[in-house]
Amino acid sequence: MILTKIALGLLGLGIIVFVHELGHFLAARLVGIDVEAFSIGWGNPIIKKKIGSVEYRLGMFPVGGYCKMRGEREFQEAWENNAKGVEPVKGTFFGTSPARRIVACLSGPLFNLIFAVVVFSFIWGMGFEVKTLDNKIVLASEFNTGVKYPADEAGFRTGDRIIAVNGNSTRYYHEVQENIAINADRLLPVVVDRYGETFTLHVRPELDKSTGAGRIGVYFWTDPVIEAINPDGDAAIAGLLPGDRIISINDITVNNTIDFIKALENSSAIATVVYIRDGFERKTELVSTKPDGSGLGIAWPRVTYQTPPLSPPAALIKGASEGWKTLTISLKSLALLFKGIELTEAVSGPVRITYMVGDIATEGFGQSFSTGLRSMAEFLALISIALCVMNMLPLPILDGGLIIMFLVEIIRRKPIHPRAIRIFQTIGGVLIFALMIFALFGDILYLARR
Repeated sequence: MILTKIALGLLGLGIIVFVHELGHFLAARLVGIDVEAFSIGWGNPIIKKKIGSVEYRLGMFPVGGYCKMRGEREFQEAWENNAKGVEPVKGTFFGTSPARRIVACLSGPLFNLIFAVVVFSFIWGMGFEVKTLDNKIVLASEFNTGVKYPADEAGFRTGDRIIAVNGNSTRYYHEVQENIAINADRLLPVVVDRYGETFTLHVRPELDKSTGAGRIGVYFWTDPVIEAINPDGDAAIAGLLPGDRIISINDITVNNTIDFIKALENSSAIATVVYIRDGFERKTELVSTKPDGSGLGIAWPRVTYQTPPLSPPAALIKGASEGWKTLTISLKSLALLFKGIELTEAVSGPVRITYMVGDIATEGFGQSFSTGLRSMAEFLALISIALCVMNMLPLPILDGGLIIMFLVEIIRRKPIHPRAIRIFQTIGGVLIFALMIFALFGDILYLARR
């Protein structure tokens, strides 16, 4: 299973890198810059084939890749020879105008954005099944006794239905989460349905520093009816079956799955469970083999709905909308890096991304092939936009830093001195290397916890 996750993760990451480098490759050829090599993966090539003037490579390490343009390191030779500028040669990177170089640099991130829009459009064009939860809430303070959350201060109650957040309709759990997660520290109007009475509450989500998302302190209500059960789990050994409705544990009433978890945590290793099956009340002894309850083997019911397939124009519009929404969320997330969130959680390296792509894909394929394909495609689209944003940061070596450098050249109307380019690139190399080490450290911690 681990090898499958790694293989799927590397495949997914390879697709995103291929799209990014393909953007650089096509743009370079378009603006008259010769390409010497196009590689998927780093290190010595295990496969290479020269077609025309370009050598296509498959690197030994299947993470990352590059598009090697002719003359892109000529500034190094000019600096070593104490030259004041790079001698312009037709077909080389520095032999073209700054505007053409900007096009070549911009096209990689742009292709990542286009890829995401195409993927989102395809998903919405095909239609897909969504498994989620209801919009009915349970206050987290009822589970974590003694802790007060924004939801408590705003006047929410267990059993409320959140039907709109900040003017956006929210029929399901994931819609509530999306609207709250991106609005940490903002006062939000929330429309609540409380036993048929509708009114508006105002809540200010707090920033969860472990995730960078906003939260108000609510769980989402799920009826304690067993949907599926692991035959090797504690619940199956106790004789529980799919369709059983739990009504109490050790004489503690259970109205929802949060009540169930809390009652189980407060009980001893052996708990008396009262449930209803076929209209009759029954009782059994449940022995927990793991203190955290992870050995129960119970799956609770989720709300399932199918999105209708959209026409190609409608799917393209929806895909562009999803791409824009994801892009703006990614940009907002950058600002959170300066608000004290846990950076080892927020900054992911290639190891963690590879694992996450493979994890999501295998989990989806466990349900069905189409679900696995959609889950993987959707996550790749999100990572692709994240790569677009990251590469457009105004840091040396990254595409955004190079574009800034060439814009300065256009404004000054003369080439930048090779020594300045050398310093710029050296600083960038140190920053990127430090970021990679930091991300790798975070990845190791992540995998250790897994």
